[in-house]
Amino acid sequence: MSNPRAGKVSERIQQIIARRLEKGLRDPRLGFVTITDVRVTGDLQHASIFYTVYGTEEEQADSAAALKAATGMLRTEVGKQLGTRLTPTLEFIHDELPESAEHLSELLAEARRRDDEAKALAATAQYAGDPDPYQKPRDVEAEEGSDGEAGEDGKEVEDFEEEALEALDEVDDEFDDEDEDGLDEEELEEDEERD
Repeated sequence: MSNPRAGKVSERIQQIIARRLEKGLRDPRLGFVTITDVRVTGDLQHASIFYTVYGTEEEQADSAAALKAATGMLRTEVGKQLGTRLTPTLEFIHDELPESAEHLSELLAEARRRDDEAKALAATAQYAGDPDPYQKPRDVEAEEGSDGEAGEDGKEVEDFEEEALEALDEVDDEFDDEDEDGLDEEELEEDEERD
């Protein structure tokens, strides 16, 4: 409500209707009704009154019929106490907010229950593989035999290390022959001769 006057009028209508319903109507169908909100149009010609009813669906339907029947009388009461030139038309709308709130509460309770189940499962869960999946460096000294010679695995590791070092030396030699442009020494000499 951007219009401050409409806000004040809607608050006043809510108070007037609530007081009148508190006094009671002569209609026995009217149950325990609570006015939750009133919205007035900008020109103050129409008021939408939101209400809730405590009880079963049958009691809610009876209360809706009683409010519809009493609309004229309630509009007269609003007109007397409001003091405006024109009295707005009244429309009673059943407020679905409590049902929505109850549904949200049920969803939150379900989420809490599932969280508790997940915590219980996590407490008794075990790792799918090893507890520590990371590889650790091997202890070569522990793998050596009692006479100080490396075992079969140790020899394979040493052979692999030697082959890897030889391959690195070959690659390093190839890079030493080339300069920054990727040319080796022979190509550099030919290039200098041409210049």
